[in-house]
Amino acid sequence: MKKFGDILRSGDWKNEKHVPVITAPETVTAGEAFEITVEVGADIAHPNTTEHHIRWIKLVFQPDDGFGYELGDVQFTAHGEAVKGANEGPAYTEPKGLFKVQLKQSGTLMATSYCNIHGIWENAKAIAVK
Repeated sequence: MKKFGDILRSGDWKNEKHVPVITAPETVTAGEAFEITVEVGADIAHPNTTEHHIRWIKLVFQPDDGFGYELGDVQFTAHGEAVKGANEGPAYTEPKGLFKVQLKQSGTLMATSYCNIHGIWENAKAIAVK
């Protein structure tokens, strides 16, 4: 039986358009709010069509001690679909989310994104809390 980790895909986001890019400070102050941006297609644009798009992004914090905490998720639900047909719609959502959080201990930020054709992708970034 496969496990969830077996299906996660990863790569260098500068060369692979599906990898979620985490933008956050390397060091933050304990209990002080700061912003984290997670996006797909930071360097190489990902298609955003009815047929091929990013459906969601999730952000998790894994402290150095203990289990992981889901910080949030963003759903992208408009990809140009319309009664007229595929890619004829008036609205498109871009795969980028902004999270404002407070942390009390150091750990790792982990992001996943889902492409409706190419599956689930992951990335991670260490963050120190002072």
